[in-house]
Amino acid sequence: MDIANWPTKRGLNQPSAGAVCRPGYRVIERREVISLLVGAVIARPLLASAQPATKVWRVGLLGEGLAPVRGTAHPAVDPLLEGLRERGYDEGRNLRLEARWAEGKIERLPVLAAELVGLRVDTLIAPGTREGLALQKATTTIPIVMLFPGDPVGVGLVTSLASPGGNITGMSLMYPDVSGKRLDLFREIIPTFRRIAILGNLQNAASAADIRATEAAASTLGFQFYTVSVESADHLADGLSEIAKNKPDGLIAIQDTVILSNRGQIAEFAVQNRLASVFPGRAYVASGGLIGYGPNLRQIARRATVYVDKILKGAKPADLPVEQPTAFELIVNLRVARALGITIPFAVLARADEVIE
Repeated sequence: MDIANWPTKRGLNQPSAGAVCRPGYRVIERREVISLLVGAVIARPLLASAQPATKVWRVGLLGEGLAPVRGTAHPAVDPLLEGLRERGYDEGRNLRLEARWAEGKIERLPVLAAELVGLRVDTLIAPGTREGLALQKATTTIPIVMLFPGDPVGVGLVTSLASPGGNITGMSLMYPDVSGKRLDLFREIIPTFRRIAILGNLQNAASAADIRATEAAASTLGFQFYTVSVESADHLADGLSEIAKNKPDGLIAIQDTVILSNRGQIAEFAVQNRLASVFPGRAYVASGGLIGYGPNLRQIARRATVYVDKILKGAKPADLPVEQPTAFELIVNLRVARALGITIPFAVLARADEVIE
């Protein structure tokens, strides 16, 4: 646009006294410059406010156990956040994680579940079976993603693995299917093993299913066994004392939040009582257990973020089949083996995914 043709007020095109004007150019007076600058200043915030704000997704997580300790890795939270970052969700930028922890007090789960639902989060995450059941009772509309349930069909979280139905989907640990393999490890390590103690939580539906599967496998393989149920951390000492009195050859621990939260104490008890121990996974062996065999929990938690991503992008949980782990990890702690005077067979070490020295 030719500035010389701008519409002007009378006399605006006339230079003021002392102004120098080259031929063919128009002089813009100070008043007009100030007017243009003021207009630009006013327009800038208007343009900024017109930019679309970054959507912040709110994800709720209900945990049965203790809240993560700063500087300490958490088997669910850390891999979850890592997986979400890989998919473009950064906490503090476009993601807000609303976590509530029952601190081992199971009776608080319904209240905490209702609190999360009241926050109107975009999706919910249930690390275990009891958290899933509490969230299921609290909402039938907000999507729920499972992480580590043992038997989601058996406890009623989903209708089937292929067609979950409702507002729940995610991962399943499929623990009952590996009970026989854990017992086989006992036989490989010490062929003379006959008596084993099974430590779990019969009040946890998933743990109870795993206990029943372990008992059935033990009976089939010819083991003598007895089961000790620990429903809370307050009952753990009594449970371990009962095991010590029965003097088994070995201890097999069943996945449960109480067992996981107190894995160090249980592993130390096994060493002090000269018991070979088989646990559900790596976290237990890193805390002093002898053998760990089960799905990789970190990988499962990271894989669950695929469900979160799809749901946030509009997918319905009922249309997303539940996944089961296909790869299992074997972890051996040689330091504990030496403390117990046990020589781990080469065949076991050769199959191990990790050997802790």
